Amino acid sequence: MTLPYKILGAPGSPYSRKLRSVLRYRRIPFIWANRNSKEDVNTPSVPVNLLPVLVLPGENGDYTEAKIDSTPIIRFLEQHHPGRSVIPLDPVMAFLDYLIEDYADEWLTKAMFHFRWAHQRNVDFAGSILPRWTMNHLSDEEIAPMSKVISERQIERLRYVGSNEVTGEFIEESYQNFIELLSAHLVGRRFILGDRPGSSDFGVFGQLTQLAQTDPTCRDLTLEVAPRVFAWCDNVEDLSGIEPEGNDWMQLEGIPKTLSEIFKEIGRTYAPFLLANAKAVAEGKEEWESEIDDKLWKQMPFVYQAKCLAWIREEFGNLNEAHKTKVLQLLQGSGCEVLIS
Repeated sequence: MTLPYKILGAPGSPYSRKLRSVLRYRRIPFIWANRNSKEDVNTPSVPVNLLPVLVLPGENGDYTEAKIDSTPIIRFLEQHHPGRSVIPLDPVMAFLDYLIEDYADEWLTKAMFHFRWAHQRNVDFAGSILPRWTMNHLSDEEIAPMSKVISERQIERLRYVGSNEVTGEFIEESYQNFIELLSAHLVGRRFILGDRPGSSDFGVFGQLTQLAQTDPTCRDLTLEVAPRVFAWCDNVEDLSGIEPEGNDWMQLEGIPKTLSEIFKEIGRTYAPFLLANAKAVAEGKEEWESEIDDKLWKQMPFVYQAKCLAWIREEFGNLNEAHKTKVLQLLQGSGCEVLIS
């Protein structure tokens, strides 16, 4: 008997929720277990202890290999499981999908981390709930020191994601801009690139499970300015009942203004961040400062996000010349051109 995949994650992990939603939509059999729970046994080692961990079934009825990093995992599943793809058929649209997914994974996560650990109301909430998601059987007295350790450790990590007294207001403004733009874009369509979900939808959804639906201050903000986005998340949680058709993807000739506005938001915020961060990493700086949209941004260099810029350029480089030209035409004036020019 072939075993199902095993996802080891956590309810408070946006990437875990992202991957679980992909497997539900694609109807790929899997089981879910919290990382470090009693079900997390004999798990193959992974290079970095990140969430989620996808454990692969072996030929001998056991689990012999594990993978991390949601974006490559999604592509791995595409190669091994045909049908119900989350990658658009058109190479130009597939690149746009990749760019939005990367923005969600690497920029929206700054908002997720900032709201959770820079607002005392959210700190109190997360410190209380996060350990209970995986150790709810423990007493309140046993949970209390765990809550303290988790909160202190995560607050210390704010400097790595760029959340500080200089950038906080900009991060919150960027989040509100995005959910308002997404709300407007979802009028007349079910998903970001049409009437079937792409990997970008799942990337955005993963971060919004925490931003829009879990942590109190940003949940309240989302319900106030973009209730459509809140409701959209509920649906993307499990899309196993959708029957997609090939023509459900948006046509390149019909890219709406609302999608162009989303790319302008990416070009206003994430694109200049990626360039400045990559420069700082290349120069070996311990901290860097730059202006993003005429506002000061300051943080420690993040090596992984320098790799993200290289991967975006690699995706673009894999396109033929006609497709590259079309991408540049579609992104012209958005600010995203700097990532691939």
